[in-house]
Amino acid sequence: MRPLFSRLLRSSSSPLLLRRSQTLNPKSPHLLLRPFSSSVPSDAELRKYAGYFVLLLGCGAATYYSFPFPADAKHKKAQIFRYAPLPDDLHTVSNWSGTHEVHTRVLLQPESLPDLEAAVRDAHANRRKIRPLGSGLSPNGIGLSRAGMVNLALMDKVLGVDREAKRVTVQAGIRVAQLVDALKEHGLTLQNFASIREQQIGGIIQVGAHGTGARLPPIDEQVVSMKLVTPAKGTIELSKEKDPELFYLARCGLGGLGVVAEVTLQCVDRHELVEHTFVTNAIEIRKNHKKWLAENKHIKYLWIPYTDTVVVVKCNPPFKGKIPKFTPKYGNDEALQHVRDLYCDSLKKYRTEVRSDELDINQLSFTELRDKLLALDPLNKDHVINVNQAEAEYWRKSEGYRVGWSDEILGLGLHRGFEAADRERGDTSTCTSRAALDGLQWQSHEPASSPNKDDIFSWVGIIMYLPTTDARQRKDITEEFFNYRRLTQTRLWDEYSAYEHWAKIEVPKDKEEFAELQARLRKRFPVDAYNKARRELDPNGILSNAKLEKLFPMMETLEYSK
Repeated sequence: MRPLFSRLLRSSSSPLLLRRSQTLNPKSPHLLLRPFSSSVPSDAELRKYAGYFVLLLGCGAATYYSFPFPADAKHKKAQIFRYAPLPDDLHTVSNWSGTHEVHTRVLLQPESLPDLEAAVRDAHANRRKIRPLGSGLSPNGIGLSRAGMVNLALMDKVLGVDREAKRVTVQAGIRVAQLVDALKEHGLTLQNFASIREQQIGGIIQVGAHGTGARLPPIDEQVVSMKLVTPAKGTIELSKEKDPELFYLARCGLGGLGVVAEVTLQCVDRHELVEHTFVTNAIEIRKNHKKWLAENKHIKYLWIPYTDTVVVVKCNPPFKGKIPKFTPKYGNDEALQHVRDLYCDSLKKYRTEVRSDELDINQLSFTELRDKLLALDPLNKDHVINVNQAEAEYWRKSEGYRVGWSDEILGLGLHRGFEAADRERGDTSTCTSRAALDGLQWQSHEPASSPNKDDIFSWVGIIMYLPTTDARQRKDITEEFFNYRRLTQTRLWDEYSAYEHWAKIEVPKDKEEFAELQARLRKRFPVDAYNKARRELDPNGILSNAKLEKLFPMMETLEYSK
């Protein structure tokens, strides 16, 4: 048999190959020609290379048809050079702000209490995770789990209203907005509201959501009794009279002790509020804070960074039924004109042409204009300063009053949010105002948790808007947000005894930061009692997810990790 290369040279008509053959000069000092072996490969070598080929082919096929899912996934028709499409039975679930997302095949939605009990019982027996998930509004995605979830959106009924006691019993899947509408005919409403009303009742109490008002409790403290479906002990009823210690833990249990099935809430009479919005500055806040806190049922401050503007929003019942008479200096168009002008100028700067859907800016609200402005260059400090100054001017021209029902008045764009509860010490007018001046945006003031009923807590929210759908921009904004958050943590948290809100807390990637977070939680909260209840009610951990297990590791997990 002739050598392979020799046969190719003689038989091929390729010009490239012929030209290459003409350059082979045995006398060239830069070329070393070796004779080709004419021996026939052995059977062992043939089998070896055949095995390599089959292995390579098998790996390619398995990757192509299964990535990133196991072989039993139900796929649509695959297309060459593309990832296999998502299977039909896969659910994509993300939180409200789009900062966390999971894919899962297990998303249960029971329609009744017996269905829920059966689902929890089956998951417990098979050690299959079903993390309780509400409306997914928590910015940290605390209810999400790739392994599986249970959602009570189909359990959304009002079970009973006690008009005399001003109490309502509901299934935990009912949304706040639904419940408020249902309570209207009974002349009742909830005591307080968060800024969004799409939460399921089960979810809003489990993360300790809150509203505004120094004398109004967070949502979980409005719970009179609750029905909890647990993996190990079945359905249990809890209240201050029935197992008060477990009731205290389960009200804000983060979904780790059981699935909240039914809740009885303490309501109040439906009432109107007069909202007064005006602009001031930090000096006036220092001077008046203690007085305003005592005088107003609801109050919040909104400091606009890079300006000396603080927007103050006070809400109170009408004084003796009278509505303040007020004639605004500026109409809505006049208040918006400065923002519209900036938007037009910014479009000319950042774009060579304006899209047709952006021509009629007169139809856009302030928040829409602000989001569009920020989206043009969200991480450019000079641009953000211009936008914030325009916002400050808008609020200055929007001072005034409005009257409405409490559920209409007390109710942000898409944003990255971080909140910390800060207990005010000593002279409240100095302490809390100084925290705001140290770089925090005030969101609300209200009692949180303390054995001293006179302690006042302030919820301080840092808001960085996510006005864009561009993945890279959102990632960059998120990184900047966490950089700012770290600054507040190192400079302010210990001084003001600040702790993160459960719906905003993120697990750090840095090991030292993570260990410090666990130590802080253990110092402030009854972690041992909570974990003891978890072991008793959910010994197989079917209701937990990675975030919960990292924040509250069991002792067995700690010993294993060592």
